[in-house]
Amino acid sequence: MVWALGWVSFFTDVSTEIIYPLLPVFLTTTLGTSVAFVGVVEGIAESTASILKIASGWWSDRVRRRKPLMIAGYGLSAFTRPLIALSIAGWQVLTARFIDRIGKGLRTSPRDALLAASVSPEQRGAAFGVQRAMDNAGAVAGPLIAWVALRWFTSDYRVLFWIATVPMAGALAALIFGTHEQVAPSKTTDTADRADPFSATPAFQGYLFALLLFTLGNSSDAFLLLRAQSAGVAAADLPLLWMALHFVKSAGSYPAGLLSDRIGRRALIIGGWCVYALVYLGFGFANHAWHIWALFLAYGVFYGMTESTGRALVADFYPDAQRGRAFGAFNAVTGFGALPSSLLMGWLWKVFGPRVAFAAGASFALAAVIVFARQTAGLREPSSS
Repeated sequence: MVWALGWVSFFTDVSTEIIYPLLPVFLTTTLGTSVAFVGVVEGIAESTASILKIASGWWSDRVRRRKPLMIAGYGLSAFTRPLIALSIAGWQVLTARFIDRIGKGLRTSPRDALLAASVSPEQRGAAFGVQRAMDNAGAVAGPLIAWVALRWFTSDYRVLFWIATVPMAGALAALIFGTHEQVAPSKTTDTADRADPFSATPAFQGYLFALLLFTLGNSSDAFLLLRAQSAGVAAADLPLLWMALHFVKSAGSYPAGLLSDRIGRRALIIGGWCVYALVYLGFGFANHAWHIWALFLAYGVFYGMTESTGRALVADFYPDAQRGRAFGAFNAVTGFGALPSSLLMGWLWKVFGPRVAFAAGASFALAAVIVFARQTAGLREPSSS
């Protein structure tokens, strides 16, 4: 089932990443919105998802079913592809992104909990590594399709947005026919089932706090694409740049997840966040196209080190009966920080310029490293058990 969930992620990201690297340019050039509005769109979208990630995780624990919420979530996201293609104003794109993130909020926590339950604890890092590798492989294929189409077939972004509706059918088929429920019967009381996921161990709370701090400096990647364009990367090459990023992410996810099963999660997360801080500083000072290409590749290293590892660490804290809520808390924290981080980035960029904006993101990442290292210093990880 790990591979089936991987294919769901693959097809979804093919669809998403045909659209995403072009969306900031579509908003600011075709529809005439501001850079600050891009921050509003992405921030509201991710914050919306964060609320539902809590609710969907809790509900999937209560009813002992993950799959119906996942089908609803992926179905809603599929519905938004034509809406974006038909948009003629910024608020319409905002509405479509809002609906899309509702779908993401419904599906993400149940999906992560279902994946964690499908393997033994010693294989969690590898399982999440497979899922993230397939997800990022889709994010390689999507921009490649967009780049080929823009180079040789069309300059109309809307045509590509229509094409993006096709892979979602594959995602829904893989989900419906390739997965099954994997939730063990609850051994907790009704009161325990209603427990607040934030009433966890101090180490888990410390991880969430550090993650929130990091997320406050982790604004939407849409700003990286705008930075790439301002540094000399041609608009038609943005999908290719986005593809290169996800190629590195895909290549690194499984090895990093496997390594976290052997040496523990903390070291990889700390190292990845340090890489992020350096990359963000670099984006502030980049002034040539090749700088941007190098930084995007390094940014992929950060993702490879932390995406599968961070999710495996969440699964380590909870038994299966409460894992939906654990992932709800994890996913919600990253979502709650999305709106203020994107708004802050947009404001700092507008008032002080990109150097100050990206330096602020790097500062938040380094602060998060310090907090995470201190709060989880006594964490007992699978590799040491």
